[in-house]
Order: sequence, then C-alpha cells, then structure tokens
Amino acid sequence: MTGRDRLRELLDAVLDEDHRTLGDMADGAFASPYHFSRVLTRDAGEAPVAMRRRVMLERAAWRIRQGTNVTDAAWEAGYESLEGFSRAFARAHGHPPSESGGAGGSVWLPAANGIHFHPPTSLWVHAGEQTMSPVTDQLVRHDLDDTRELIDLAKGLDDAQWREVRSPGHQVASWEGPEESIAAVLERTVFAKEVWLAAIEGTDFPDVDRSPSPAGLLERHDAAAARWLAAVRDISSRGAWDDRIVDALCEPPESFVLSSIVAHVLTFSAYRRQLTRVWLRAAGVEADDGDPINWLRRELGED
Repeated sequence: MTGRDRLRELLDAVLDEDHRTLGDMADGAFASPYHFSRVLTRDAGEAPVAMRRRVMLERAAWRIRQGTNVTDAAWEAGYESLEGFSRAFARAHGHPPSESGGAGGSVWLPAANGIHFHPPTSLWVHAGEQTMSPVTDQLVRHDLDDTRELIDLAKGLDDAQWREVRSPGHQVASWEGPEESIAAVLERTVFAKEVWLAAIEGTDFPDVDRSPSPAGLLERHDAAAARWLAAVRDISSRGAWDDRIVDALCEPPESFVLSSIVAHVLTFSAYRRQLTRVWLRAAGVEADDGDPINWLRRELGED
C-alpha cells in the first residue's frame, strides 16, 4: 500500500499506550487539540476521548479473559483507581470485571462507527453496525451518571437531613405514594429501574430496602445501572422498541410497549433529579445544574 492514511494516523494517536489525554493524542498526531478532535469526530463519528475509553474497555475485557488480573487491566486501560475502572466496566459491559474471566461472546461495545478492539493490538471496523441513536444513548447514560452523582452528594447529609420531610404530601406519581424527602425521591429513582428490569428480564419483583442509607442506595444504583444500560442497548440492537411485554407483576396484569417504558423512566427520573437538586441546596449541599451539555463535555474530555 502506498500513500498516507491520515485517519489511521489519528486512530493510532488515540490508542497509543502513552496518550491518556486529548493533549497527548493531539501531540502524537502533530495537531492542535481542537483540530485533532474536530477531524477525528468528523471522519470517525466519535470524539477521541470517548473512543479511547470505549476501545480500552473492550481491550480490558479481552485481557481479563486471557488471565490478566483486574488491577492490571484497569491500569492498562488508563484508570488510576480500581473502583473507577470497575464502575465504568460494569456500566459498559453490563457486569463487573470479576465476571469476565472465561466468558464467551464478543467483548465489543456499541459503536455506530463500527470501530472496535481486535486482539492483540489492532482495530476491526465492523460495517453496518446498528446502535442506539446518539440522543437516546446520551439521555440514558446522563440519567445514570447524574443519579449516581446526586446520591454521592447526599452522602454528605446526616441521617436527619437525608430523611427530613421537605414537602409534606408531595407525590411524583399518583400510584407511587408520597415522596417527601431526599431519601424517598432518590430511592424511587433507583427503584424504578429495578422494577422495570424485573419486568423486562422476567425476574421476581425486587425485594429491596425501601428506606436505605445513601451508601446502601449507591450500591443498589451501581448494580441496576449496568443492567439498565445493557437492557436498553439490547432493545435498540434488536429493533424491539415497539415490542410489548405483559407484566404479570401488575394487578391486574398490563401490557407495556418497550419504548414507552424507557421514556417513562427517563421522564420521571429527570423530574426527581432536578427536585433533588433543589432540596440538596436547601440542605446546604452545593449541586450543579445537571445540564447534559456540561455532562457531555466532561465525557468528551473538553472540560
């Protein structure tokens, strides 16, 4: 082959072992960070930081299957903490890294451009890959990340502040009962995903602590978040948005369109998250605005 493959050079800069920031990648490609990000996003359909994170998580899954321990896989993927790697891995793959050893199937994560890790150190471009629309993917991931951030902020409250009645008689949905405290609102945010996952996966109604501590709720969220993202991505990959499930957990049983379930969860979660911000500020906890624009900037490494 003759000639210069500039896109390949840019991809090499993204995946170089020593290039862990956007600045490192741009320097390796002899370009400014702005030009590097603009050209790669235009030509590959994915921002460089997001692409690196995804491909490194694919490689980490493959490495763990080959016998690499989780700590080494985390370091190789560019994570400085095992907790951060485990959380990102579970959210991406739908299970913790400790469950990856010896598993079958693909390690690829959804990617509209079809660019994936190919062992041992190469890339594979899979033509015709179908994934969620960028808007749907961002809405679902932002909801999960934002919920986690709010629960983490709530860990700074004492128990009285966590359970304090802040709006007597307040209800988010008529069938849910009162949600008068930060504890109640955040618990329902997590529980909504747990109960709909039970319906989608065909498992028993979740037996969970309806009055948890922030730390306990954070554990529940992290367990449900990976499953929820995997479930929504599976619905999308199968083109099953218009499929229905008959939920026998309801009295009487009801049928639900899968797309309406996802829209339902996102709608009520958005309200609960913004309400939580208002109440956290009233309790003296500093919280940002929850803007998905700023969240995406952080995801793309632009902040």
